[in-house]
Amino acid sequence: MLQEPNPLRNIMAKQHSPRFIAAVERARSAVNECTAADLKVMMDDGLPFTVLDVREQHEFEAGHLEGALHLGKGVMERDIEKFNLEDDHCIVLYCGGGYRSALAASSLQDMGWTNVISLWGGWRGIQSEGLPLTLP
Repeated sequence: MLQEPNPLRNIMAKQHSPRFIAAVERARSAVNECTAADLKVMMDDGLPFTVLDVREQHEFEAGHLEGALHLGKGVMERDIEKFNLEDDHCIVLYCGGGYRSALAASSLQDMGWTNVISLWGGWRGIQSEGLPLTLP
């Protein structure tokens, strides 16, 4: 799993407000993260896990990781239990780059899920790693 910060972090961070970045950094320090390369290994190993795309509906519809379920960050806490995931089931969350997914992973941990992973690099990482996609 990812231990070192991604060098793209500072480039991507310039687009966001300091308070948002601070909240994301607090969340990132409290959650497990992986990269798209790590996710590929998990997929190749056939390990049981669920991938949740926490982006907005229009982002998901424009393309997503094959097999990913959509659960927008805005309604995640309200609707996560509809998936009937055990508390220790591995859940990998992704967004566009890893910011919203870190916040979402922290929230799921606060709700009692114990095996939550945020995908650092998000959708951009999925695409650059060549993982299977569902496109319109």
